[in-house]
Amino acid sequence: MFQQILDPIAGSLVISALCAALPLVLLFVLLGVFKVKAPKAALASLALSLVLAIVGWQMPVNQALSATAAGIFYGLFPILWILVNALWIYRLTVATPWFEVLGRTIRSISNDLRILSILIAFCFGALLESLAGFGAPVAISAAMLMAAGMKPLKSAVVSLLANTAPVAFGAMAAPIIALNGVTGLPLHDLSSMAGRQTPFIALIVPLLLVFIVDGRRGVKQTWPVALVAGVAFGAAQFVTSNYFAVELTDVVAAVVTVAAVLLMLKVWQPKETVGMGGTVDAAPEAAHAAAAVVVAGTAARDSRPGAGSMTAAGSVTGAEQAAPAPDRGTAVPADNSRPEPRKIWMAIAPYLIIIAVFSVAQIPAVKAWLSQVGSVTFAWPGLDITDSAGKPVAATRFKLDHLKATGTLLMFSGLLTMALYKITASQGLRIYRDTVVQLRWTIVTVTAVLGLSFVMNLSGQTTTLGFALASAGGFFAILSPLIGWIGVALTGSDTSSNSLFGQMQATAAAQTGLSPVLMAASNSSAGVMGKMLSLQNLAVASAAVGLDGAEGTLFRKLLGWSLGLLALITVLIFLQSTPVLGWMVP
Repeated sequence: MFQQILDPIAGSLVISALCAALPLVLLFVLLGVFKVKAPKAALASLALSLVLAIVGWQMPVNQALSATAAGIFYGLFPILWILVNALWIYRLTVATPWFEVLGRTIRSISNDLRILSILIAFCFGALLESLAGFGAPVAISAAMLMAAGMKPLKSAVVSLLANTAPVAFGAMAAPIIALNGVTGLPLHDLSSMAGRQTPFIALIVPLLLVFIVDGRRGVKQTWPVALVAGVAFGAAQFVTSNYFAVELTDVVAAVVTVAAVLLMLKVWQPKETVGMGGTVDAAPEAAHAAAAVVVAGTAARDSRPGAGSMTAAGSVTGAEQAAPAPDRGTAVPADNSRPEPRKIWMAIAPYLIIIAVFSVAQIPAVKAWLSQVGSVTFAWPGLDITDSAGKPVAATRFKLDHLKATGTLLMFSGLLTMALYKITASQGLRIYRDTVVQLRWTIVTVTAVLGLSFVMNLSGQTTTLGFALASAGGFFAILSPLIGWIGVALTGSDTSSNSLFGQMQATAAAQTGLSPVLMAASNSSAGVMGKMLSLQNLAVASAAVGLDGAEGTLFRKLLGWSLGLLALITVLIFLQSTPVLGWMVP
């Protein structure tokens, strides 16, 4: 048996905490200062954490290696099992003409760039985030906005800013599921808490988007539809995450918001239209050609090792199969004609299938059967650990969902999508293989980060950090969101940030008398404000709009918005830690 030691280095909690922070400091320095690729940075940090666990925290070698294996396995199941299958479904749709029909349906709704920024970047981007994530929402929505007539740089800024509110529940709630895995806190409580934080950001984001597109005039003329979009998305996020299925939060929110905006536009229209022929964001004709081939270009740039966000590569095969890409010199006007109703239903069918499959899985009888047959809990081999107080550490037990897993339900949804779209088994397998290959460096990064997280948690390094941070007292409620923001900004992933800091947040919260659920969920909710500043996302956005080397410009344009949104959610989280809004904590 291994018992964790709270202050193993020189018998000092402060010195021990500083040593425990070294793997995280190394990760941040390698990523943020030396621009080392994410897989290499994560592996280096994992190696350092193992050395500290064995030498500093006196963890037996076999248990340290077993903890690493447990983290890697958890990274594969369920996290990457979700990501791979979600991205596979997305790529299945891109491999058919129906993805273009979906884009044409959205573009046919309005020729006002302010309205389209809400529909494409906010709504459709959230739908892509719910399935693909990893830069796909930014790359695809930026390309579509360019095709609609928006200037490249502004298309990138709008798409990056819109990719905030959905991220905490992105990729079928992978960040929240990862948070549950490393903290052991109830999944429903974490989902409910995040669902009582991110909707407040969703209320604001559509207004910010129209301000970026058209300044004060845009807000003045389009605030009703922006407000409707924010309220619809926030309300749907709250209801789904609290009372339905956490995995479907973004899917439901995106669909509900599109419906609400469409209904709003039937009874209300802005006084003026800002489009291609207007004075704002009139894009040159060449932008259409760039947009037509942008996904292929993004794939070529982002398939390099360590790019971190490589999902745009998934559209190469689909785009080429649906229609050969024209030469860059050819102007290709965007087709904004509305498809016939049957085609629209076919275009949105994969998302309806996912909703249907997950809805069936929530039927009490089916849910009970899946829990009984489709899940198994066992003690992870080689781990026998107690905390510093002598109590068994919960993370030594592993819960493996197979039939019940979100990734398995997504795979079943993908098979139904293949049948509906008449995609052959060989083509579906080829797309699946390409999806795994495309995510190969992401797989390395995620498994290494989860290995690092498990080693730090099980060796006691995270507990030492948490106890040290607890000395901040009530101030930790303000420090907690900043930690999450830094984590996502540097790693580019809310899932990775939750894996790294989730347990530390919960430990520090318990020591300061704060709610562990509140602080752990805050790591995810506040962290997403750093998503727009992550090097991976900035690189994807720059490549998507054909502006190589524009990462610095995008960073400067978005820094103020990111810090402003962080300040707002920090105030909310602080109030939720006090009696003022404490009633909101599950």
